[in-house]
Parts: sequence; structure tokens; C-alpha cells
Amino acid sequence: MTTNQPLRVAVLGAGPGGYPAAFLAAEKGLDVTLIDTEPNPGGVCLYRGCIPSKALLHVANVVNDAREASELGVTFAEPTIDVDKVRIWKDDVVAKLTGGLGQLSRARKVKYVRGRGRFSGPNSIRVSNDGELSEVNFDYAIVATGSQPAIPGPLRINSDRVWDSTAALELREVPGSLLIIGGGYIGLEMASVYAAMGSKVSVVEMTGSLLPGVDPDLVQVLANRIKHKLHELLLNTTVASIAEDPSGGVTVELTAVDKNETRVFDRVLIAVGRRPNTADLGLENTKVTINQRGFIETDHQRRSGEATIFAIGDVAGEPMLAHKATHEGRVAVETIAGEPAAWEPAAIPAVVFTDPEIAWCGMTEQQARTQGIDVEVTKYPWTASGRALTMARQDGFTKLIIEPRTTRILGMAVVGHGAGELIAEGVLAVEMGACVEDLQRSIHPHPTLSETVMESAETFYNTSPHYIARRR
Repeated sequence: MTTNQPLRVAVLGAGPGGYPAAFLAAEKGLDVTLIDTEPNPGGVCLYRGCIPSKALLHVANVVNDAREASELGVTFAEPTIDVDKVRIWKDDVVAKLTGGLGQLSRARKVKYVRGRGRFSGPNSIRVSNDGELSEVNFDYAIVATGSQPAIPGPLRINSDRVWDSTAALELREVPGSLLIIGGGYIGLEMASVYAAMGSKVSVVEMTGSLLPGVDPDLVQVLANRIKHKLHELLLNTTVASIAEDPSGGVTVELTAVDKNETRVFDRVLIAVGRRPNTADLGLENTKVTINQRGFIETDHQRRSGEATIFAIGDVAGEPMLAHKATHEGRVAVETIAGEPAAWEPAAIPAVVFTDPEIAWCGMTEQQARTQGIDVEVTKYPWTASGRALTMARQDGFTKLIIEPRTTRILGMAVVGHGAGELIAEGVLAVEMGACVEDLQRSIHPHPTLSETVMESAETFYNTSPHYIARRR
């Protein structure tokens, strides 16, 4: 008589895709090994990304709120920032979260192997840690190794005066002047942090707008507010070269249509995007295939070209978002466990955690126009929101993208204070196939910003009690 042994699952990478996948697999009774270079689970998101950046953004928002409170009749002294104390607090937040995940890992009886893993074949991973080698054999593996900052060749120099996002989040110092290359979400979030802390921040973006690819009406609200906090915003401008300057700063050659100039900044942050961590994983020892952009090719269940290996998160394609990785991990684990599962989301939310925040899900207005899809767009301005006015944060709006014939919600976007919290309602609406009337007739609490979702549906019918929209 033989006993059925549980399937052995190895998860390579313990970020927001890897550790939830490992924990879920353990809950399903599988024999799980989680492999990562850090002492505890968390990955880039917790150690060098989402969490430390949001901690620093919270500090920036507190500073800005204190400075702007005088408009409400409350005056504070100019905030004094103890950079060392801020750094310690930020690192403590990271330590608490990653330490807690370590405890959860042990409680779920997940075997945690610290080290760098490389596939030695379709059923084995060789782990190296300080020269010591170990072998992890598996029936199935999930690759969740994440991504890292991308640095273009001409801007790649060996200097501690030139930062990537990881270095910026370490908060080593607050430079007198800081040039941020890249007007995307990482660049603007870091611009918000360092500007609040006292740096003269300049942002250079090669296109004609911040946040390329995001609906222009959303970006405009952010641009109107952030430009007063920046020292300089240089659009349609590229950086031809950078080099260390004898003064202790960085010499930067800026190129625009009408001028070329050389400037010196104390520090430079390169924030032009991220690239997947698919190199040096030993994938050549398997049938896993990587596309031209460096992503592992997968099917609708996140299975790679090697039947025993799955890939999730940043290594499996865009959007490179933590919550996308988590849900892909669920699909992979359910597939391994023999359950019906497929990766087919209708709406993956995206949030830019600037001030104001920008969030969207489903189809965007820009995508609809580009693809020639007939949609109707309805907006509710926050100047008509009682809650927004009581917070002195009426600089925003809530927007719905609607299929005209069925009035089904195809997408939603919000720009304003707390937009990242509001977008979840849009995700649910899109995933459930809700129509405008569903949002209109769902009772929302008053006075809240969530009412703007209901009111945006009201504007579709021009029945909002607080805003007169165009006549339908």
C-alpha cells in the first residue's frame, strides 16, 4: 500500500507575487519551498518599492498639509524635518511587515530557503548562499523574481551621486538640488518626497506630458498642483549625457528642440522604468522562452513553455504591479492544485500616489479613442462635492467610461485626494459587468468622496442634485 505524497512546489522570489502564492499553496496542503535572497519574504515591494515609498509620501503629505493649513485659518511653524529619524521610522515599517511575513511563513510550514536560485533543470533549482550550494527539487515551480530599475546605457555611470529608485528610497540625504529623469509615476512620487523635504527638484521628461499614456485630463489636474512644488519642469527634453562634476555634483547635458545646455545638479535620480529579472535564472536549462522585452512567455494559466514552470508578476509581462502579481499567483497555484483557473481580469487598477492621486481601471478614455471604440464619458467634478470642499481638496473629478448601447461600465478613473481608495469600486463595477444605473441606485454614504462615484453615474442621466451636466 502506497501513500500519496503532496506535490512539491518551489517558488523562486518572495515578493507580492511569490509569498502569497507560497502561502496559498501551503494552505492547499502542498509541500512548499520559498526561495529568496532576503532574510524574510517581502521582495522589492516591501523592501525597496511600494512600502518605503508610501511611508515617505506620507511624510511629504504631512509636511504639505502643515504648510497649506494657513488657508484654513490654522498656522503652524515651518516643519522641521529630522531626516535620520524619518529614515529610521521608514525602515521600522519595512522591518515590521517583512518580519511579520517571516512569522506567517513559519506558521504555514513553508520551507524558506535564503539564497540566489538558478534552474539546473525542469525539476530542480540550485540555490547559492555565501558560497554554500543546496538543491531544491520540485514537481512544479513558480518564477516570481520581480524587476529592477532600468538604466539606459548613456546614463549608466558608476557614481553614488546618480541614483536609481532603490537609492532614492534609502533617503541617504536631502540634496540641495535634484534632477529627476523621467516624468512617470516613480519619478513624480520621488519628486513629491524630496520637494517636501526641501530639495529644489527639477523633472525632465522626453515627451510633451507627465505620465505618458495616462488620460490627459487626469494628468492636467496633477500638473496644476505639482508644478508649484517643483523648482522646474522640463518637457520635450532629453538627457544626452551625465558625468561627475569636480564641484561634487553631476554635470547634465540637456537637449530640447530650441536649445542645448549643460547644467550641474547636486544629485540625479534616473526613473525611466523597470526591467524584468529574467537574466541569470538558468532558464536556458529549461524550455522556458523569453520574449524580446525580457518577459517570460506564459499562457492563460501563467504556465511557461516548460510544463512544470509557471511565471507571475513583473517577469510575466505588464502591467508591472504588485497586486497583479498576487492574483496571478493565485491562478498558478490553483492550476497546479488541479482546480479550474484562468488569468482573465477585466480591470487591473493602477494608482499614482502623488498629491493628488490618480487612479484608473478597465478601459481608459485614451485607449477607447486610439482603438476607435465608441464610448460615452461622464465626469463629476469635485468642486460639486461637499466632502471635497470640507477637506479643501476640490481639485479632482471622477470619470466613467461607458458603453453607450448597454450603458455598461467599461472603465473608471479618479484624480483627487484618496483616489487610490476609491478606484476599487470601479474595479468591482467593471468585473461584475455593472451598468450606470447600478452605480446610480447604489446608496453611498454622505458626505464622502465615494459619493462622487454615484454622482458621476447621476451625471450620465443629468439627475445629479448637485451638478448640471449636459442634456442627453
